[in-house]
Amino acid sequence: MQKYNDMYDLFQNDKNAKQYFDKLPDYVREQISTRANGVCSMENLKDYAENLLRGDD
Repeated sequence: MQKYNDMYDLFQNDKNAKQYFDKLPDYVREQISTRANGVCSMENLKDYAENLLRGDD
């Protein structure tokens, strides 16, 4: 698994991660952005997004 310094480093190096992030609802993107330092991989990003989206049920 590729690890990056933070979410911005991830987006710079993994275009799929950026595309995935851009498709998320605004409130999910805002929540993830508040913890940008903790999002160091595509797996982190997906896990975090899925946890936030699960709260929609």
